[in-house]
Amino acid sequence: MSQEVLEKRVLALKYRPHRFEDLVGQSTVSQTLSLALDSDRLSHAYLFSGLRGSGKTSTARIMAKALLCSEGPTSKPCEVCPNCISANSNRHLDIIEMDAASNRGIDDIKDLIEHTKYKPSSARFKVFIIDEVHMLTTQAFNALLKTLEEPPGFVKFILATTDPLKLPATILSRTQHFRFNKIATSDVVHHLSHILNEENIAYEKDALEMLSRTGQGSLRDTLTLLDQAIIFSKGRVNTTSVVDMLGLIDPKLMDNIFSIILNKGDINQIIKDLEVYEVSQICDEMAIYLKDKMLSKDTKFDLLLFDRFFRILSDAKHLLAINSDGGFVLILTFMKMIEATNLKTIDDIINQVERIEVRKESVVSKPVEKIVEKVVEAPIEKIERVIEKAEDIKPVFVEPETKIEEVTPFDEVLVQSDNIMDLGMIDAIEVVDYSTPFDELPMTPPPSVAKEIEIEKPKEEIAIEPIIEHQVQANIFEEIEIVPLEEAFEEEDDIQNELYEKLTAKVYDRDPDLGECFEKNFIFNGFENKKLYITSYAQDEDRKFLYKHFGIIKTFAQDIFGNDVELDFKKEEPSVLENKKVAEKEEINSVSQNDVSSNEVIEDSNDTGSMLEEIEMGSGCVADMHKGAVTQPSQQELQLNDILNSKMLDKAKELFDIKKITVKARS
Repeated sequence: MSQEVLEKRVLALKYRPHRFEDLVGQSTVSQTLSLALDSDRLSHAYLFSGLRGSGKTSTARIMAKALLCSEGPTSKPCEVCPNCISANSNRHLDIIEMDAASNRGIDDIKDLIEHTKYKPSSARFKVFIIDEVHMLTTQAFNALLKTLEEPPGFVKFILATTDPLKLPATILSRTQHFRFNKIATSDVVHHLSHILNEENIAYEKDALEMLSRTGQGSLRDTLTLLDQAIIFSKGRVNTTSVVDMLGLIDPKLMDNIFSIILNKGDINQIIKDLEVYEVSQICDEMAIYLKDKMLSKDTKFDLLLFDRFFRILSDAKHLLAINSDGGFVLILTFMKMIEATNLKTIDDIINQVERIEVRKESVVSKPVEKIVEKVVEAPIEKIERVIEKAEDIKPVFVEPETKIEEVTPFDEVLVQSDNIMDLGMIDAIEVVDYSTPFDELPMTPPPSVAKEIEIEKPKEEIAIEPIIEHQVQANIFEEIEIVPLEEAFEEEDDIQNELYEKLTAKVYDRDPDLGECFEKNFIFNGFENKKLYITSYAQDEDRKFLYKHFGIIKTFAQDIFGNDVELDFKKEEPSVLENKKVAEKEEINSVSQNDVSSNEVIEDSNDTGSMLEEIEMGSGCVADMHKGAVTQPSQQELQLNDILNSKMLDKAKELFDIKKITVKARS
């Protein structure tokens, strides 16, 4: 190629590397390939992958020239032999370069395989370079597999791709894979400065850094931008021309932005100045600016501020990703950055707290405490004295005050007086006079008064006090109506027993054997707080059988008692169940005997003429034990002792903590 034609080529082609030493930023790859060529440890297939413009195709051509050089294979081709000259001019017959993006079908691969059958024309190897190999179809890859695995000895394959993940694993396993790294910004800037020095073009280093940063690690993209910058800047690459050409934010404007943010200034002007830029680009430029300041250790920023600013910028990028309004996101970002400068660190807050002086407590609180003590104690003492002297006055609740701020006129009179006072003088809440069922009940005095008054407690656990509200003439021949004490509880027990019987019937419907086993071994003990209490007497085979069908039983229980019911089993021995059955039979016999004896007592009492004053219960608390057994209630009488000593009442005493039993006559 003539010198004139070479001068007119773009920089990316004009300064394309021709030796391994000319590769930029790929020292690992160039060193490995050089050692393989010098030691003659060559593979039949190579795979080069990496970012666009990182040197994959250039390395493949250098490798092919090194294999075909007359002095080779060598890592340093002579550049003067016919093979090297032909390779540099891209017209060597034994270097076949194929673009897989445009020749991706199985027919193209068949033609390539056909070429592998013929020996090289002039060199020792025939090299096939397949660029963008990931674009081949699946059928083409399958056709290439066998040839790629065992090619002829004079055939070498060099594959290049930007996306190695799209290649089949069978291709990757048959090649030596070399990964090309992203070229560092410093290496790109150094290479650009070298090219500009060769071209005798003036430049500014900041402008080259902007170009390399925009190229994002691709040397070819950066050289293309450099060509454009040389043309735009009229032969002198400076920062202003590069900023205008790339549409970047001027570094001076970026300094002004962060100066306003740190000084909490007005952001309206910078919002107007940034209207011509994309918000995503502004966020990227701000992140790059902060990164540079972090590396240069700028004293205006600390680590906590850097962290807050980067988080705010990442939130802005997220808002932009969900198609938020760009202007709103930019204003919100600036406002959050200004607010972030106001936040204090934990150390600053701790230091601020430590610097706070501890104030001494005021002495004013002491006399207040004394006043409260006097005001509270004095009325209570007087009230105690009043209650001691006035025995006929009904007990009154006295609520002790914990704190009294002001002394009322009544308190002053109460403190000064030692005599009994009329409680009617007190200006208190108006008392509404109406009778209640609890008017006759004694009221509990307050704790302070209870300490002074000693009350003799009855020795008997149950005090029986018959109270008659109205004086009536008792008719001894009148029917005695006794209402059961446990009537409400028996109704609830009946409901629970009915539900349990439904459960048993449902188990029988599912499986008669299971129902029989269920009824024989499980005894219902009650249902309370969403828990079904069951006593289990199951043993051996019955226990295994019930355990096997536990899921069905629990499902039925949830259907009847509720979805949140829990089964609480209490294990007992079968002997306990038998003892209980015997005890129940004896109790039934004894109850029947007592009924007979009670009837005899009633008849005897009729003969002797000792009559009990008849009491008719409207709503009583004594169990009805004989109502169903007597055909004519008008002929029955029950003495008071018979009622009080009945078994049903004894059972009620055990279940409830009864302090008093009152028998009232119906008026």
